[in-house]
Amino acid sequence: MTSLLPPITSKKIKQIEQLGYQRTDAYAWLKDENWQEVLHNPKYLKKEIETYLIQENNFTENYLAQTKPLQENLFQSMKNRIVAKDNSPELEDGDWIYLSHYEEGNEYKTYYRRSIHSPAEQLILDPNLQATKTDYYKVGYIEHSPTHQHLAYAEDTQGSEIWDIRIKDLNTNTLLPQTISLCAGQFTFSPCGVYLFWIYRDEHGRPTKIYRHELCSGNDILIYEEKDPGFFLSLERSLSNNWIFITANDHDTNETWLISAKTPTADPICVMPRQSGIQYELTDWQHHFIIKTNLDAADNFKLMRLPIPNTQNLSQANLSSDYWQSWVEHDPQIYLMNMIAYQDYFIRLERHDVNTRLIITNKEGEETPVLGTEEAFTLSIDKTLTNQSEWLRYSYQSPTTPRHWYHYNMRTGEQKTLKLQEIPSGHNPKDYKTKRLWATASDGVKIPITLTYRKNIKLEGRTPVLLYGYGSYGYAIDPTFSNNALNYMDQGWIYAIAHVRGGSEKGWNWFLEGRKFNKINSFTDFICCADYLIEQNYTQAGYIVADGRSAGGMIMGYIANERPDLFAAIVAVVPFVDVLNTMSDTSLPLTPPEWPEWGNPIKDEQAYKYIASYSPYDNIKKQDYPAILAIGGLTDPRVTYWEPAKWIAKLREHNLSDAPLLLKINMDTGHGGSAGRYDSLKEAAFIQAFALLTIHSKQSNQI
Repeated sequence: MTSLLPPITSKKIKQIEQLGYQRTDAYAWLKDENWQEVLHNPKYLKKEIETYLIQENNFTENYLAQTKPLQENLFQSMKNRIVAKDNSPELEDGDWIYLSHYEEGNEYKTYYRRSIHSPAEQLILDPNLQATKTDYYKVGYIEHSPTHQHLAYAEDTQGSEIWDIRIKDLNTNTLLPQTISLCAGQFTFSPCGVYLFWIYRDEHGRPTKIYRHELCSGNDILIYEEKDPGFFLSLERSLSNNWIFITANDHDTNETWLISAKTPTADPICVMPRQSGIQYELTDWQHHFIIKTNLDAADNFKLMRLPIPNTQNLSQANLSSDYWQSWVEHDPQIYLMNMIAYQDYFIRLERHDVNTRLIITNKEGEETPVLGTEEAFTLSIDKTLTNQSEWLRYSYQSPTTPRHWYHYNMRTGEQKTLKLQEIPSGHNPKDYKTKRLWATASDGVKIPITLTYRKNIKLEGRTPVLLYGYGSYGYAIDPTFSNNALNYMDQGWIYAIAHVRGGSEKGWNWFLEGRKFNKINSFTDFICCADYLIEQNYTQAGYIVADGRSAGGMIMGYIANERPDLFAAIVAVVPFVDVLNTMSDTSLPLTPPEWPEWGNPIKDEQAYKYIASYSPYDNIKKQDYPAILAIGGLTDPRVTYWEPAKWIAKLREHNLSDAPLLLKINMDTGHGGSAGRYDSLKEAAFIQAFALLTIHSKQSNQI
């Protein structure tokens, strides 16, 4: 029988000296020195560590065993909101239509295509078959060749994001003999369909090289190598099929290289050599390269144009910013997020005060906006496979409104509904209310909060709140429709998103004001939002459950140390909490590329001291901590399993309360958790049961 007491974590003191400062780490032994081998095969995990993690998992399962019926009810409620047999909106490309289905009971989508001349569907990929052969299976990027002869897909069998690319001949329905291994997971076909460009992932898990793979021979030719470990690589083919773009970037700077469709075996040509702090990205439209850039202090980005030169002389062409022409000026109130170019129409996605909008420009320069109507909503550009259309595909959703897929005719203004997100168990948006609140931070800055709840609940100052936050990398948390969030709201909770600095909800400066030496703003903004909900009588201290994932876990660790009184519980999924040690370990995949985000504590004393001042693991103290559930993945290359394991061990050493401090390490998944649609719902139900149990216990104690 599993013990009701948590495991005893061994302490093995490790002394660390860095830039003249000393610190100790009693739980550093939880990091397997052969962690890179563990990513490839979890069986390499040191037995002592494996035994300990299993003990922690057993303790957590045992503690939450009382919630098993609740977990099942929560899982079933989410399952009943998704269509068992569901179809994606169809995507037309030339003479073919591509689509995917969820078959009833299946964890993964099945991919099909059909000719525009026939209703018969051809099965092109069924991940469910491969998933039966391994504990973890995920298909990542998938793409068919412009010639429609081949399909390439990336698969991960560990959760470690070490991808293999497989290529299928769709005419014969057979796999090509070669498998491209050690990939970063992103690739694209040459417009002629003869080559596949792919990205190599080095021993540190970083994308460092780009190869051109010849399908008929299986030969790979190196075409680009990135020497700076702080820069990552990405690539894509333009929607026009005229260009392949290679990008090298860190969080501040990027550089783009071109390959013309007419000469796919030519060496890539650099558009403009990297300049510190300058970002730019390209697409092609109406005989121009359209360039999104922050050049000339355009913090929220602007659009510039460059006439496309004769591709025969591309290497001698003048491509640098000296020749770029202004097109859409910078607006300090509007953040330019994304762009897509159809043949006769150019669409840009913009953000203002969290919400998004679309602006359509025709070739005469006339603009048409597509706007939302609710107080909080999300408009997004949907995937398309061809630029040969006057129909724009986009989506609309809000916390109360399920996702709608639309076709919008950019010439006539006609709009068609392609698909509605169906909720089989029933959902009436009018039963719920979404509000946008604005908390005031200590420096006077207004912090947006998106609040959603059932209209029939009584807001009497003791309503439980699930408060979610992220606030890193300029990634905005959009107010979208959430199946998982409905479970909280249908239990009488308020679901709230704190749009803290470090994201881009109020523009790119919103990101800059929450990174590096401004990082503490992300944490204090979250606390400010919690305080504001209490001040406005939505809830009270001790009735809030905080939820943060990955870099958002850093917020969770900070608030646990600095304002534990506000929270009944904290959920931290793959939490980045051991910041000082991780940013000092150059062997980890993300460390050099993320020094612009957090600072380099190896060389910069200011960065060392600043990170040390907030790093959750390094600031644990003797005090009452709230209930905490930390979840990690053994094969996670982004936030390694030992971060939550060390954090919980040290918290237990210092905690003065009797609140549970729980650790769950998924032994066969990585950063994204379970890959299947039903397995991911079970994990969500597990987390929700922990949160609901904590609030129920508090309510019972106050009766």
